[in-house]
Amino acid sequence: MLALVEDRTRERRVERVRRDFVANVSHELKTPVGAIKLLAEAVCDAADDPVAVRRFAGRMLTESDRLSRLVQQIIELSRLQDDDPLDAPVVVAVDEVVAGAVDASAIDANAGNIKIVTGGVHGLKVFGNEEQVRAAVANLVANAVAYSGADSTVLVSTKTDEQMVEISVVDQGIGIPSGELDRIFERFYRVDPARHRSTGGTGLGLSIVKHVAATHGGEIRVWSVEGQGSTFTLTLPRAHQEVLT
Repeated sequence: MLALVEDRTRERRVERVRRDFVANVSHELKTPVGAIKLLAEAVCDAADDPVAVRRFAGRMLTESDRLSRLVQQIIELSRLQDDDPLDAPVVVAVDEVVAGAVDASAIDANAGNIKIVTGGVHGLKVFGNEEQVRAAVANLVANAVAYSGADSTVLVSTKTDEQMVEISVVDQGIGIPSGELDRIFERFYRVDPARHRSTGGTGLGLSIVKHVAATHGGEIRVWSVEGQGSTFTLTLPRAHQEVLT
């Protein structure tokens, strides 16, 4: 008699995660798609009312932007699912990454009279995939702006040691309850689901940051106090100046 034993725990876990991901994506896509359909019908019914048409059209643009962000982040996350090390990392200028992230959130920040301040050590460089690093930092800054109150400040700062570079994003927003800190990097998880439509969040941004950190051999840390704000710190391998010469 021959008995063969195969441990398929990991395969079953991966399959369960995949099913949950597909179910969540389907649910999230239904919201903006359904809204766009209803708004399109409203536009047709209000064809003789230019004011109403403009109002509904504006809301359609908002929902289509939300849908575009969701699809883009799903694509980004799908590329990072396995947390595999990078095949060919390149030198990435941190100053340019931070400037791009600030610029991407400038319109939303101005709308809320939120000031984005940059500081720390300039001229730093990291090893990695430039597109992924830009996406990670941009998501951190966008989250900080989205969950900050009006007339507040978001600080993006950098520092380094011999091996790693830290990019920290500090906000004065709503903060995160201590019981939620272990879950905020889960896909589609939101601390306050009721707010995601007003902030435009997809629930994927922090998950993308986590995967980018993992693929780069770095980490993402968070400090937060409810009602006082949050600090997210992304750590990535430093590219020393002598490597560039």
